[in-house]
Amino acid sequence: MHYPMFFMVLLTFVVGLITMKQRIASVKSGAVSPKYFKLMEGQEVPEIITKTTRCFNNMFEVPLLFYVASLLYLGLDIESVTGLVLAWFFVFMRYIQAYIHLTHNHLIHRMLSFWFAFFSTMGLWLNLLYQKL
Repeated sequence: MHYPMFFMVLLTFVVGLITMKQRIASVKSGAVSPKYFKLMEGQEVPEIITKTTRCFNNMFEVPLLFYVASLLYLGLDIESVTGLVLAWFFVFMRYIQAYIHLTHNHLIHRMLSFWFAFFSTMGLWLNLLYQKL
């Protein structure tokens, strides 16, 4: 579980850096006032600002359930091939979802990758409960 968690943290940092880069570029180009970022309101912003911000925020929503489950696997010393496969699948789907979100942002593709990741997290939790019965 160490490696899937590391790669989720890595994805979060990469998306965070992309978000920061886009925000700085939008201020430098004059497309967005620096005041906008105080409360994230007050003006219309370019689509890339909304996309990167939402993608970064998403890194702290469902992945929280993944991190907690992964830490429980580690803390309870559970070695499960099923759990590991589900963890890697979650991470893979989150990379796909972030890529879709930050590029073409096709809603159906993004939604499918989200739900695959979401259900793999549920699978992690169900497997965790099964392992502890």
